[in-house]
Amino acid sequence: MTWQTGLLLFAMCWALQIAGTMLQMRHYRAVLGRLSTDWSDGYVGSGSARAGFGRGAISILVVAPNGTIRQALVMQGRTVWAKFRPLDSLLGADIEQCRSGAAFAARDARLADSFRAAAQQIDRIAAGRAQAAPREPIVA
Repeated sequence: MTWQTGLLLFAMCWALQIAGTMLQMRHYRAVLGRLSTDWSDGYVGSGSARAGFGRGAISILVVAPNGTIRQALVMQGRTVWAKFRPLDSLLGADIEQCRSGAAFAARDARLADSFRAAAQQIDRIAAGRAQAAPREPIVA
């Protein structure tokens, strides 16, 4: 094999990786958009935990205004073909379990990190909404 053939194979693999990543990002945006429209009265947060050579994790958390988890999705895998799957064990739980990592004590640490990041994003969104809430005029 010549160096030109090797370079061509490398470029083809790189192009396939870029195409796969674009498909995965389209899937991520579609899922996030659907959840945002389905649950417009609560909060939607996403988090990720990268892995060097292991499985990374991306999580999406939908929380009601009272802090109850309505939906939890996780995408784990080593390839661009990974898809989101529901994590039904968190339905109805309090968001505090994701903040503390208590819901994942016996599971994957990356999964706990990704849901902790999603909970932190929801906390930032809730704090921003609280600051931006219109204040009632003071009547004298």
